[in-house]
Amino acid sequence: MAIDVYIVNLKDWGLPQKKFFIVAGPCSVETEEQIMETALGLRQCEVNVLRGGIWKPRTRPDSFQGVGEKGLTWLKNAGNAAHLPVTVEVAHPEHVEKCLQAGIDILWIGARTTANPFSVQAIADSLKGVSIPVMVKNPTTPDIELRIGAFERLNQAGIKKLIAVHRGFAVYKKNLFRNLPVWRIPIELRRQISDLPILCDPSHICGSTDLLQSVSQEAVDLLYDGLMIEVHVNPRQALSDAQQQITPAEFVRLIGSLNPKRISIDNEEFRQHMSGFRQNLDEIDLRIIELLAQRMDIAREIGAFKRKNNVSSFQPDRWDEVLRSRTQTAIDRNLSPDFIQQIYEYIHEESLRNQIETEKDEHD
Repeated sequence: MAIDVYIVNLKDWGLPQKKFFIVAGPCSVETEEQIMETALGLRQCEVNVLRGGIWKPRTRPDSFQGVGEKGLTWLKNAGNAAHLPVTVEVAHPEHVEKCLQAGIDILWIGARTTANPFSVQAIADSLKGVSIPVMVKNPTTPDIELRIGAFERLNQAGIKKLIAVHRGFAVYKKNLFRNLPVWRIPIELRRQISDLPILCDPSHICGSTDLLQSVSQEAVDLLYDGLMIEVHVNPRQALSDAQQQITPAEFVRLIGSLNPKRISIDNEEFRQHMSGFRQNLDEIDLRIIELLAQRMDIAREIGAFKRKNNVSSFQPDRWDEVLRSRTQTAIDRNLSPDFIQQIYEYIHEESLRNQIETEKDEHD
């Protein structure tokens, strides 16, 4: 079901049309010279908007918190010198007021703020009667309703130029990524708000520069409208997130390496081949659903049997055995063990639900 949010098409924003919609600039505005040099280094690049953090919501209080209000003038001057509109993260109405006074062109709402409906509503209220584009990053947890709620609140306040920025989700154990991409979440967001432009923030997904190109290309393959990338004239000296920022020269090479994909091509042979592939997938999906239905039938029988014998629905040893054996089978068949584990966690959860529901029904 589509969400009732009105979005102005990105092509109608009045910005120069380029291959991708690119937002680039440092994690933090640190000095007047730093942001000016970075902006001028991006002047000849495929950049639509210059970004720079002014107020930084850092996890630890002794971390660099941003230069504050004075940085707005530095950023705006740098944007004017590079002939680029500028964007700043805002977390509460006071930030919004100062940005509007400084002539900031685009606002963005960060992950921690998106997670708090009170904060988003306060920002939306402060924007009533104002026409300014707003970009919204996903919350740190994969809660699509929070994200949709943010867009609805802003839209109800009269904001029609909206962009989603996908920056991944927090992880609680060591991983390749700083924030897991979980690509299915933005895919579902686009399905529900079909006209919503979506950018990818590979800098925050990766947390380093090692996977930046591959994640950027994956976003392009998934038909994202563009990227938000952290670029610093001297990343090693950056006061925040130094490990994930690149130089303007590295940025040019990164963007030049990306290969945009098409949704389809006007070729009858291609269409016939795709039709055959999709028919095979449809048949396999039907078999998968039928097998899952059979599995849940058995789960309900198990639930009834356990109830008669006063046995718990959850059997930890059996669950460990299932997860271990299915994961090994997946590895033997060249499937991702993480993928199979996620699938079986959902299957197990649904099996338990069916067993418990059976017990409730018999009790009633």
